Amino acid sequence: MKRKSLLYEGKAKKLFQTNQENVLLVEYLDQATALNGLKKDAVVGKGQMNNQITAILFEKITEKGIANHFIKKISKTEQLVQAVTMLPLEIVVRNIAAGSFSKRLDVTEGTALPFAIIEFYYKEDRLDDPIINEDHIKVLEIASDVEIREIKNLALQINQVLKELFAMIAIDLVDFKIEVGRTTEGKLLLADEISPDTCRLWDKETNAHLDKDVYRRDLGDLISVYREVLQRLENKGESSCI
Repeated sequence: MKRKSLLYEGKAKKLFQTNQENVLLVEYLDQATALNGLKKDAVVGKGQMNNQITAILFEKITEKGIANHFIKKISKTEQLVQAVTMLPLEIVVRNIAAGSFSKRLDVTEGTALPFAIIEFYYKEDRLDDPIINEDHIKVLEIASDVEIREIKNLALQINQVLKELFAMIAIDLVDFKIEVGRTTEGKLLLADEISPDTCRLWDKETNAHLDKDVYRRDLGDLISVYREVLQRLENKGESSCI
């Protein structure tokens, strides 16, 4: 597979055309950002951690029959994906109160929620990605009623798969963000990445943060906790100590 022109460069990834139609190459970068890019640092090794973790999680999601854009990992920092048109929407699924949810609603961080809550955010940096509802999604012509239901069902299916997988390696899936793309045929697919950048993960025994909050809140070394997540996934439950 030959890498061709650069299509997009974001906070943590670059996206390239390839010599194969409808196949794109994603390169994960050694860069950490938070607070919509206000905090930004080079972090050597982060790209390969997120690439490998995303590949493992997407492979598991594929095994469960959930439609997604992932094709295969081709190097420590690169993977191939199906080309889709991304919806300007972030879908957040929450199992435990934390982060902005706790701040907005004054719910103590760490409170288990009675059921998984789905939130939508309009992906627009200049507006600071505001939270929106289903009517907003329709008015902005991001998705139809039918597609919104499909997206919510997709998010809940992914939540179940990830909760079970992380539970096997002694990690609580507190919350996570996904993005969705639309194929040329109009089919919706899970896209982007799933990694400690996009999930809030806590150790089941200690509640230690195993995600980007370590960087966001200056709680410790980002690479060591990302490595811990990767090792647990690779070892299928034979976790090592941070």
